[in-house]
Amino acid sequence: MAEILAENLSGKAVMGSDGTELGMLYNITMDLKTGELADLIIEPDEQLENESVELSADEEGRFQVPVNRVQAVKDYIVVQR
Repeated sequence: MAEILAENLSGKAVMGSDGTELGMLYNITMDLKTGELADLIIEPDEQLENESVELSADEEGRFQVPVNRVQAVKDYIVVQR
């Protein structure tokens, strides 16, 4: 995947590979020892029923998607579902 500056990802919409709009990128976690990116933290879309999305969530209800599931970054961040 081409290099992309983190500031260009802030607030970007996240979509599942099936076309479901999941929400907006809230944050990205990383391993401090290796510097590898770990998870995308996604603020869910208000109209999305969280039960219908098979993604793990944190205590605030934000989705956690491993970075290795990112398929594309263009107008949307597309993640494998």
